[in-house]
Amino acid sequence: MAQNSQEWQEETLRVDQTDLHIVKGGSGRPLLVLHDEMGHPGWLKWHSAMAREHSLIIPLHPGFGRTLAPEWIRSIRDVAGLYSLLLRQQKLAPVDVIGFSLGGWIAAEMAAANPDQFRRIVLVAPCGIKPERGEIRDIFQMMAPDQLRSSVLDYENTPEFNSLFGGIGPEQFELWEDARAQTARLAWQPYLHNPSLGHLLEIVDTPTLLIWGKQDSIVPLNAGEIYQRSIPGSRLVTFDQCGHRPEIEKLTDFLRETQNFLA
Repeated sequence: MAQNSQEWQEETLRVDQTDLHIVKGGSGRPLLVLHDEMGHPGWLKWHSAMAREHSLIIPLHPGFGRTLAPEWIRSIRDVAGLYSLLLRQQKLAPVDVIGFSLGGWIAAEMAAANPDQFRRIVLVAPCGIKPERGEIRDIFQMMAPDQLRSSVLDYENTPEFNSLFGGIGPEQFELWEDARAQTARLAWQPYLHNPSLGHLLEIVDTPTLLIWGKQDSIVPLNAGEIYQRSIPGSRLVTFDQCGHRPEIEKLTDFLRETQNFLA
């Protein structure tokens, strides 16, 4: 995580006997950022842009990176509960949140349990809901670098792709495998979704923005359409020629939509 290290710092917070490692940066209204199933990707251009008006709070999920997983955390809903404790302990609620893929699912579970803990919600290609057309990709049928490459439509021509996770080396491989193992523990059965989530989201009256790449090969766009139907008043924005990482594939469009929504 060496990118632009002068813009962020790390700290550890004790939450329910769990040492949560947290990356923080920026100033302004707090913004909770929940990373995807591969871990925190490093400090990217979108982080720098958002940090001009927001204080970014990026916890490393339990079992990902340096945050150890307590024995009681056995599902995505458990992770959501831990983060709700974090918000209460730090007196952050109602807070803005942006969640990516697995992190979007965590944010959705938090909202379904207690929508009042959020002011505004941004979900970027979240898993958590089973699509009616297509399938959530089986990421465990490929190696981590292949999973990373498949997360964008055209990795050779995607700005910042080579900046993700600070490069591929032995240490990064180990972090990826830890992340993939923990993802399997939390979300293997049923695979990367919760059958009850769509029903529970009907109570969410918090303004919600959904962002999806039309060519997402990890979580099909149809899942986003179901999310939109499930969350009253939510808005679904799609980007053409874009895969699972609109924050780097369509940076300008991504920032326009998120900054306007959170303003």
